[in-house]
Amino acid sequence: MTSFARGQRVIGAATHYVDNQPPWRVDVDEYALNAPLREAVAGFGAEWAEETLGEAGALVGSAAFQRDAHLANLHTPVAHAHDRWGYRLDEVEYDPSYHRVIGEAIARGAHTSAWAEPRPGAHVARAAMFMLFAQVEPGHACPVSMTHAAVASIEGSPWIADDWLPRMYSREYEPRLITDGPKRSALIGMAMTEKQGGSDVRAGTTVGEAMGGHAYQLTGHKWFCSAPMSDAFLVLAHTRSGGRDEGLSCLFVPRVLPHGMRNVFRIQRLKDKLGNRSNASAEVEFDGTVGFVVGEPGRGVRTIIEMVQRTRLDCVLGTAAGMRQSVAEALWHARGREAFGALLIDQPAMTTVLADLALEYEAALLTGLRLAQLFEAEASDRDRALRRLATPVSKYWVCKRGPHHAYEALECLGGNGYTESFPLARRYREQPVMAIWEGSGNVIALDVLRALTRDGDSGEAFADELGSTAGASPVLDRHVERTLALLQRLSGADADDAASQARRLGEDLALAFQASLMLRHAPSSHAETFIAARLGEDRGAQYGVLPARTDAAAIVARH
Repeated sequence: MTSFARGQRVIGAATHYVDNQPPWRVDVDEYALNAPLREAVAGFGAEWAEETLGEAGALVGSAAFQRDAHLANLHTPVAHAHDRWGYRLDEVEYDPSYHRVIGEAIARGAHTSAWAEPRPGAHVARAAMFMLFAQVEPGHACPVSMTHAAVASIEGSPWIADDWLPRMYSREYEPRLITDGPKRSALIGMAMTEKQGGSDVRAGTTVGEAMGGHAYQLTGHKWFCSAPMSDAFLVLAHTRSGGRDEGLSCLFVPRVLPHGMRNVFRIQRLKDKLGNRSNASAEVEFDGTVGFVVGEPGRGVRTIIEMVQRTRLDCVLGTAAGMRQSVAEALWHARGREAFGALLIDQPAMTTVLADLALEYEAALLTGLRLAQLFEAEASDRDRALRRLATPVSKYWVCKRGPHHAYEALECLGGNGYTESFPLARRYREQPVMAIWEGSGNVIALDVLRALTRDGDSGEAFADELGSTAGASPVLDRHVERTLALLQRLSGADADDAASQARRLGEDLALAFQASLMLRHAPSSHAETFIAARLGEDRGAQYGVLPARTDAAAIVARH
């Protein structure tokens, strides 16, 4: 077989000869190659998880796993309302590749390891594991995330927790609905929004009539039910008992009832979504469906909010994972592709774009892992106050940045990036869901205001967090001063005036948070570049606009 040196002109070669194309990016260790992630895991107290994260990094970087990620999105879920004889079935069939992907994630505790095996750094380690799997196949991360988050809502209700938490902590994966005995494992989904309500969950029309004990009989519909083949769901409904309205309650709705009979759970259709295609999202109807109240009747929003906070955290983690995939694929292409006599990686315009994308990823990564640290079991009261504000702030900004980041990375691959043969087309379609799920932009921005109004300690805790890097950067100091002044002004402003500035406040707080984290955890020159590019007087609107004399090659080399 004849070999050709790079750049050698081939005359008379066969038409199918391929030159100047990088190989498929497979059989790589996604943890070992990710220096910012490794350093952050240690920096936030989970260095003890290095070995298991390294094993997972090699797995998700393998050709077999990446092939499964591709197939799971190519062969999308199919709903079966009835079996061949006409009995209600209400099941969703997934490609076997999807089951292999989620099975591997569950086996490594990407769902509930932090709850099942608590220790300092457990939530950080679990966040890192979650990101490794979501980097390559994001659709399966939906039920993984909801199962992790549901623990916070369920654990205070022993009539549910005693039976279900051990199953949720299991690292077995069983995709079937089993009626001839209890399953040893379980995944949890959620169904809150309705056609007429959307984010306004109090506008729901689903009702629950008390049956005695903790049980209610539900009638209604849900417009979005995530992962309908989960074993149980958290559902919001207006409950009544003895002819008395109790208010909006949170119900735990199992697919299979304790005596082995299937619960009424009618899958009307699956959503035809822009992205997140490997994961099914359904419209479902309840008609005599049995649910068990979680927490106190009439306190549904308060009960489910802890789950929502944690799924919002996972939106940040999932977006950061997608940014890592985008950066890794763009860098791989640029190192293996030559144009106009030089590798793309060595051409200043491209190097600058790649460096800027890498900085954005590192800031998002640090934001996600710092948030995860605030959810640790041993978190202080100050940490809990900080997370109440930092979670919506981070969810708003990081998830907004995801789609543009994916597009810019896709463009680095040129025409290849725009084809479904390469993973960045899928990533570009995937990133918007993180900004929409668990509250789109306006909902989250208003939640920032709500956190400040209802919990004065959260604003103080956020100011303390930013104060940890006071004096390290004059540019950041000026930004923090302006931001805290805006926060103070909006805290006492008319509601409409405050709402009109909610996005500005969320953005300013998020950038201050990220810049402070970069100063504490990234190389100092990289942190200074990030601050100048995002907050400096000569900042640009697009990626690839970095300060003059930036050592872009050093930033790229780190990633």
